[in-house]
Amino acid sequence: MDIKLKNDFTQLKIKILLQILLGALLALIIGGFVLVFIIDDALQAPFAEGFVRIAERLFHVSYFSAAEIYHRIFAENKTIFIIIGFVLLLIIFVFIAMSRYTRYFNKISEGIDSLVEESETPIVLPSELSFMENKFNTVKNTLEKRKNAALESERRKNDLVVYLAHDIKTPLTSVIGYLSLLHEAPDMPLEQRLKYTDITLEKAYRLEQLINEFFEITRFNLQSIVLEKEEINLTLMLEQMADEFYPILAPANKEAVVDADENIHIFADSDKMARVFNNILKNAVAYSYENSKIEISAIQSDNVTIITFKNRGRMIPADKLESIFEKFYRLDSARSSHTGGTGLGLAIAKEIVNLHGGDITATSNEEFTQFKVTLPKA
Repeated sequence: MDIKLKNDFTQLKIKILLQILLGALLALIIGGFVLVFIIDDALQAPFAEGFVRIAERLFHVSYFSAAEIYHRIFAENKTIFIIIGFVLLLIIFVFIAMSRYTRYFNKISEGIDSLVEESETPIVLPSELSFMENKFNTVKNTLEKRKNAALESERRKNDLVVYLAHDIKTPLTSVIGYLSLLHEAPDMPLEQRLKYTDITLEKAYRLEQLINEFFEITRFNLQSIVLEKEEINLTLMLEQMADEFYPILAPANKEAVVDADENIHIFADSDKMARVFNNILKNAVAYSYENSKIEISAIQSDNVTIITFKNRGRMIPADKLESIFEKFYRLDSARSSHTGGTGLGLAIAKEIVNLHGGDITATSNEEFTQFKVTLPKA
């Protein structure tokens, strides 16, 4: 329970308690006068005469004896009857007041039941409980959004598994087919054998990539990310990564260039940050134009370290920029299985950066797309 809700609830309890006390006091004052007059009047004629006549018949006594019985029972005990009347009046008032208090709890209980039942009808409480009504409906809407998000994430994951299964079947079929040809034709010309071998190897690499992506999905959903921070030479890490991507960049005449101050150091998990930069760079490679340059830069100020990856490629629409960090975004038609992976790379990168206390953003226009990673300086 947040502080505001707790304060509102406390104020409601104080308000109800004051109402009960003031009501009880007024009931005693007003009811007391009423009781005095009612009882005093009720014990007079015609009640007194009626009681005397009944006593004469029941007990077979004279009029004066019956009047004496009346006097001893009622006239001498008038104060007791008034006190009993006071007590009964107070009990009735407290019962009515507590019934109202209990009604509030019943309404709150009904509101909780509505949350549990996940009904679509808004929760309505008495006006005195408007703060609880607002809180309940906020929680209800939040739970509904989380439920829908979880269902959507599960649906997208299931769709992705189906797509990946289909993608795995395609290269596997090719591998089996070409290996069968090589096996059935041992006297195949060397040039043709080399061609089929190259195709088989390419399909096998693709198959390995898809299988790794299956493992990536499992790790992302079942394993929490634990950081083991240490001091890292960021400049050296980025240069080594650019060199490692050379075999991937070269066939399309692409190039990764690092522009960073010498010996920039950060305090972070080296393996996890390498994964972040690797995922961003893989995305830049996949969606950059041929014969283009991928620019990697890093600058450090007193408070933060900023790393940017800029590539020339097709513009990402503004309404898509936030979505690219969602899990399984690859399902978007613009990111097919031929160029993209599982759609987890940027989602994982964002989670790792957030765990480091940093932020990752993307901007895109007709000229270039840029990813910026901001990390706090330890």
